Amino acid sequence: MPTRGVVYVHSTPLAVCSHVEWAIARVLAAPVNLHWTAQPVDPSARRAECGWTGSPGTGAELAAALRQWPMIRFEVTEEPSPGVDGERFMYVPGRGLFRATVGAAGDIQLGEDRLRSIMASARAPEALAHALDKALGTAWDAELEPYRYAGDGAPVTLLTRVG
Repeated sequence: MPTRGVVYVHSTPLAVCSHVEWAIARVLAAPVNLHWTAQPVDPSARRAECGWTGSPGTGAELAAALRQWPMIRFEVTEEPSPGVDGERFMYVPGRGLFRATVGAAGDIQLGEDRLRSIMASARAPEALAHALDKALGTAWDAELEPYRYAGDGAPVTLLTRVG
């Protein structure tokens, strides 16, 4: 059963735009022509987004393809599908790739074993807070937030589920 998601390229140098399109097209096995706009946080960079449909695991393939360019900032989401959890990938230069399981509402889900491991290894409240922040991708979110702002006239992708 197919699933769907969105690729958000928050920031990429102009010279890399066509390479990003080719990488996405390779994974989706279909031509991709993104609408690139200036990134308000860094006017020399470009931003774009596109929805996709594919088999479960396509989000991971897209993230792997895009991380070939360590200078871009991106997010890839994959909606949950019957029997398969959704996923969210965030990439920030110098920080690397963050991957998390997400629920139907898009919230990051931490499993029982992961939570027990975090609680067992944390020796103080500050250590617990730090470990939970890391597990939730707080540092990636903080670095990407300024780039997520959709400037005036920038396209916005809305995903809706019918049925």
